[in-house]
Amino acid sequence: MIKRVGLFFLLVCCIQIARAQNQQFVYDNKVYLPQIKTVQCYNTKKEQSIPILTLKSNEQLSFSFDDLNGSSKIYWYTVEHCTSEWKSSGISPIDYLDGISEDRINDYKYSFNTLQKYTHYQLSLPNYQIKPKISGNYLLKVYEDGNQQKPVISQRFYVVENLVDVGVEVVASSQVPLRFSNQKVNFTIFHKTPIQNPYTNLKAIVMQNGIPQTAILNTKPTFIKPGSLVYNDLLANDFPAGNQFRKFDIRSLRFKAENVQEIVRDKIFEVILFQDVNTNKPKYTNLVDENGNFFIRNTEGRDNNTDADYANIYFTLNATPPNANGDTYVVGRFNNYVLDESSKMTFEPAKKRFYGKNLLKQGLYDYKYIWLDKATGKIDQAIFEGSYFETTNTYQVFAYYKKPGARWEELIGYSNVNTLRK
Repeated sequence: MIKRVGLFFLLVCCIQIARAQNQQFVYDNKVYLPQIKTVQCYNTKKEQSIPILTLKSNEQLSFSFDDLNGSSKIYWYTVEHCTSEWKSSGISPIDYLDGISEDRINDYKYSFNTLQKYTHYQLSLPNYQIKPKISGNYLLKVYEDGNQQKPVISQRFYVVENLVDVGVEVVASSQVPLRFSNQKVNFTIFHKTPIQNPYTNLKAIVMQNGIPQTAILNTKPTFIKPGSLVYNDLLANDFPAGNQFRKFDIRSLRFKAENVQEIVRDKIFEVILFQDVNTNKPKYTNLVDENGNFFIRNTEGRDNNTDADYANIYFTLNATPPNANGDTYVVGRFNNYVLDESSKMTFEPAKKRFYGKNLLKQGLYDYKYIWLDKATGKIDQAIFEGSYFETTNTYQVFAYYKKPGARWEELIGYSNVNTLRK
């Protein structure tokens, strides 16, 4: 009997290992291993910008991540062309890549003088080995030992060929009850060459602050004019404006900076933030934020990539749940706004507070608290933060076109607009 039980558990372990080593990539920004932290991907012209490249230009993307297991591993990468809705285009790498289809990540460095040891990996795209040759959506895949059944990271990025101009304006919501809480995006696509069948071959996607979860798909223009397509339907592209992001500063782990209450050095640094309060108030308060971004910085070292240490960050929100059937999460670009166990807050009824913890690298961070209603599946960012038309946000508009008879969609236009009024 004991032997049978032992064989059973051995079989279960083998199945679990096999499943772990035979995962499938998803077409989203995702980290598949718990030891992988601080994934960054942006255009080198501006740190933490939207990861978008102009086709046939000298622009490059900087992609990097840390492996907390330390030492060095054999990580490979490839890129795949995708549709506007982030599914595989189904075309051959020969159609969309110059060079080879996959390569190793050879640029890595070990952390220096940190309590948390890690290895920092870095990659630039395009490079001599891999270069996209058509526009569109792309998924960067990182995997172990040259085996795509062992995924490590998937990261979305864009390649645009500016064949059209996109004019964007942000106004108050056309819906009277939402006029003081929402921002509405109207845009016009200006084209010099004819666009055949814009109702079927052209798509436009609008996002707020580069957050994929906010994306709104536009398939039909409101008006078609000579040389322009107008998208200004009264109820379309209406976004809750939210509030300015909260932030904290852990560039130093010796001295307490903005929003840091306590720093404790143990086996790893522990940073306790000041208690946050519910900012859902009748009036908007203007604060400066980075629209959800984070920036790796370290005031005690020379190299931000390898001298910055890691710390457990303790969040506290002084608020009560709006109902019993939901959960609160702390999110930002640092965790891709993903709602999972690592971002979930725990509510303590006796103190009427939420508590959460995240392991983060030294730097400057934006974050906010959101509520997920389990009954409806809807996310509410206003319950703990408020939503005000005056909030500073950035909006991105992506224009996709599939030529008649073509096998893939091209990204033919892009615009990024900030609501800040000077």
